[in-house]
Amino acid sequence: MQAQKLIYDGSFEGLLTAIFVVYEERIPNAEIVEERFYEPDFFAEKNHIYTDETKAARVWDKLKQFPQFSATVYRSFLTELREKESYILKAIQYVLKTKNAKDYGEPAVLKLAQWTKQIGREKHRMEAFVRFKRTKDDLYIALVAPDFNVLPLIAKHFKNRYADQQFVIVDHKRNYGIYYDLKSISFVTLDFDANNLKDGLHEEEQYYDEMWQDYFISTGIKSRINKKLHQQHVPKRYWKYLNEKNPL
Repeated sequence: MQAQKLIYDGSFEGLLTAIFVVYEERIPNAEIVEERFYEPDFFAEKNHIYTDETKAARVWDKLKQFPQFSATVYRSFLTELREKESYILKAIQYVLKTKNAKDYGEPAVLKLAQWTKQIGREKHRMEAFVRFKRTKDDLYIALVAPDFNVLPLIAKHFKNRYADQQFVIVDHKRNYGIYYDLKSISFVTLDFDANNLKDGLHEEEQYYDEMWQDYFISTGIKSRINKKLHQQHVPKRYWKYLNEKNPL
């Protein structure tokens, strides 16, 4: 039987809509593909899926019967891996059929659990290593480029932690950010040039960086430095976020 490729817009609601279509049309060999990754296939039927929030909500309501599993579905989507849709679809089909959301003997369920663990580590590291800098307009800004799309997962943490200051966290790898206006968090699309940030910083920021560097140098005990252990806890790829490591 000819395979059918369901092409969606890359949004989570779009993916859920495609999964709804798989069930609604009883497609036995569907392949869900994000639009940007689609490659024409002579042997597969093509079907463009238009995001439908009502259909997406119906699928999500089904998944919410399994709270932990639904969280793994969402977090697996945020990995942005090209094969994510295949594993997510297979895992959902298995869980809805068996009502067993913790059967890690099922490869797709196990894969989602593994991805969830990876993205959880990235989330916690972003929460630990993000550093804000004050601009001349008293807006606090932080630049990040995480491996996974974790901004939706860290928004609540920073809103609670910095409830009294306006801030924006910019994912310059994905050209968007989360903005807090002292009331609520919103997602903003940005065409951001990190090279121009330094000119917009408050004059005090340079002194803060120097103070941090002096502090870490003065408190460091050379005989006790363990570079290998330090890099295990603070991998080099996060150093660019830290004032004491790589100030702007």
